[in-house]
Amino acid sequence: MTQKFTVIFDLDGTIVDTAPDLIGAHNHVMRKFGYKERKVDEIKYLAGRGAAAMMDESIGAERLRSEKITPEIMLKEFLDYYSNNIANESKPIKGAIDFFKWAANNQVSLAVCTNKTERLAVNLLKKIKLFDYFEYIAGHDTFNFHKPDGRHITNILEIIDGDLNKTIMVGDSEIDSMAAYNAKVPFVLIEDGYTSKKVNEIKHDHLIKNFLGFEKIVSKYL
Repeated sequence: MTQKFTVIFDLDGTIVDTAPDLIGAHNHVMRKFGYKERKVDEIKYLAGRGAAAMMDESIGAERLRSEKITPEIMLKEFLDYYSNNIANESKPIKGAIDFFKWAANNQVSLAVCTNKTERLAVNLLKKIKLFDYFEYIAGHDTFNFHKPDGRHITNILEIIDGDLNKTIMVGDSEIDSMAAYNAKVPFVLIEDGYTSKKVNEIKHDHLIKNFLGFEKIVSKYL
């Protein structure tokens, strides 16, 4: 494909609503080790920050009940369970697939820049049949740095031979925003993401609710 523009996406809460499966794994760990389970709405804002953050919030003042149950053991249990249940309820954000198809027909290259591990990101995207839309997928562990470091974005562009001046970043949190501006690319914020911040607290150039009509924003840059 002759590339004329690149859109780089965050994953969790941006192109896929992964909160149900992330919190399902979280609650599995809580049940197994004797802690209180949580509802999606209670800790959804932590879903983009990883398993450790969610479990730490849930354990709270109780802390670990046994020296034999370490954070590392609980994290391994989470990852093992989540790996096997990664796409039970996760689904694309409204309008995403239609936009991906539009991009393929308009010489717009797509990539993923996520703080999920690369293995899990690839596994999820394959299971929900989105993998083939993306030219490159970079996870938390793909490089020696990750968001909010702007090099997480610029390294992707180097690999796919993209142009920094013909790129935008789409995400749902302040971490994505920071990464975009550190890389010096415009940022599109998707509402109701996995963050505790309000929209006016996250720097952005465009605000969207989902991907219905998103091609109109991208077309302005072409």
